Amino acid sequence: MEHKLLTLADVAELLNTSSAQVYALVRSGELPAMKMGGRGQWRIDPERLRQYIDRAHEQTQDWVKQNPMTRDEAVTEVDG
Repeated sequence: MEHKLLTLADVAELLNTSSAQVYALVRSGELPAMKMGGRGQWRIDPERLRQYIDRAHEQTQDWVKQNPMTRDEAVTEVDG
């Protein structure tokens, strides 16, 4: 077994979000994780993280297809 299990902080850095947000994903069951050691620290398998990211991409693509942006919204979004 060569791959390293990731901490919540590791995943937060990779996803450019907070450890609290990653913890919420874990506790909700959206991001599979396991508790390790006597203190019960959370660890995430990199393959499970990859699967979570792939699911998030698919869900976003589905949402975009179901909620197309109007031209005016697109111009507003680009012009910021």
